[in-house]
Amino acid sequence: MGVGKSSVGRLLAERLGVGYRDTDEDIVAAEGRTIAEIFVDEGESAFRELEKNAVRAALSGHEGVLALGGGAVLDAGTRALLAGQRVVYLSMDVEEAVRRTGLNAARPLLAVNPRKQWRELMEARRHLYEEAATVVVATDGRTPEEVTQAALDTLELKEA
Repeated sequence: MGVGKSSVGRLLAERLGVGYRDTDEDIVAAEGRTIAEIFVDEGESAFRELEKNAVRAALSGHEGVLALGGGAVLDAGTRALLAGQRVVYLSMDVEEAVRRTGLNAARPLLAVNPRKQWRELMEARRHLYEEAATVVVATDGRTPEEVTQAALDTLELKEA
């Protein structure tokens, strides 16, 4: 959350000369409501099912840069689909997350005691992000442009 996946994803797609797609945006468009509303109305498990289906559809129908929501890797089937793909895990520490997002209530999983919840989420997910990732790019103190360049360099990709 707040790591810059949308900004970096769009820049990366632009610099590679390919399309950009975000599975969170796909879900919002298909459902006609925000992710926070889905969480409130139907709960996290219903959202995760929508997310799993959105990732599967995007991986089979999109050739460019694909941004996934932070919980997408919770599903073992999704992690299996990501195997063999170039996956960039954008990492940051809690202080950077606070600076970027304020860890506010608009983030449904961080509504109460956001610092503690962010740390707990990262403890539970970090190993899954690393398992799915081809490379890890730290975003702390970097602009989206710097992160994009680091991703290109680390993946040894050439700009279009």
